[in-house]
Amino acid sequence: MEETSVSPLKHFVQAKKAITSIFDQLVGYIGDGVTFVEDTSQNLELKNITNEYDLKEIQSFKKNLAGIGEVLSRRHMKVAFFGRTSSGKSTVINSMLWDRVLPSGIGHTTNCFLSVEGTDGDKAYLMTEGSEEKKSVKTVNQLAHALHMDKDLEVGCLVHVFWPKTKCALLRDDLVLVDSPGTDVTTELDSWIDKFCLDADVFVLVANSESTLMNTEKHFFHKVNEKLSKPNIFILNNRWDASASEPEYMEDVRKQHTERCQSFLVDELKVVNSTEAQNRIFFVSAKEVLNARMHKAQGMPEAGGALAEGFQTRFLEFQRFEKLFEVQ
Repeated sequence: MEETSVSPLKHFVQAKKAITSIFDQLVGYIGDGVTFVEDTSQNLELKNITNEYDLKEIQSFKKNLAGIGEVLSRRHMKVAFFGRTSSGKSTVINSMLWDRVLPSGIGHTTNCFLSVEGTDGDKAYLMTEGSEEKKSVKTVNQLAHALHMDKDLEVGCLVHVFWPKTKCALLRDDLVLVDSPGTDVTTELDSWIDKFCLDADVFVLVANSESTLMNTEKHFFHKVNEKLSKPNIFILNNRWDASASEPEYMEDVRKQHTERCQSFLVDELKVVNSTEAQNRIFFVSAKEVLNARMHKAQGMPEAGGALAEGFQTRFLEFQRFEKLFEVQ
């Protein structure tokens, strides 16, 4: 993503700071109110002003505000990526970061949650759940090896990957990208949602366009929808470059995928209407985008990353997804 003077993500961070400032004042007022009600409820001369019910009610308000405060204290925007095993989630994240940050490709699957965020330092490192040790990561291969060799890592645990902000403009705006294990390899959906998803601002379902949207993918987001009020969901039909090998069926397949995805978002989850759904469903090739952006970084033409005919259309579709998700 090319850096702009003030990105939508930067507006998000600035708005959150302003909201937090207002919220802090509200917390102060409620705190004063609790103190006043506590004092008056215990003073016999003022017993007609407040009572025990008033005290319990205002204490409840204070407790609710504390919960909201925990969410507001997180100043970054969190984007969680889900999908079946080997759907290309890690490659999508790498494409957005313009670099091979996360392990991906043949033979690699993510067994834990990988949270990618920026660091002001010039060195990449990772920290595993429950440990304060910063493990140096100079290359993506080192990261893959570290994850493979750490026998203490349980399936579904969280690993923080800190990547230098100087290497990626997207991470300079306090964005956190969370890669996940495949939704088809776990029975722990509820605990995953409670632990990693309740504070997510955006969800991205990465589906394999060479097959249809599966019930395992849909089931996970039904669970998310039960716990969150209208979660912000985008669907990426990845590996769309494969459609170029059968151009005579391309439009029919795209229409079929679109209708199924739209029905899922509109009729099943009821998170958007039909018009809004058009800006939530995309047909992309993350591998192409990553190849193209790494070519560009090396001073070569982006088109050199193409895997099949129609590259430019798929590339623009990925850019459209990035722009729309930033302003949600």
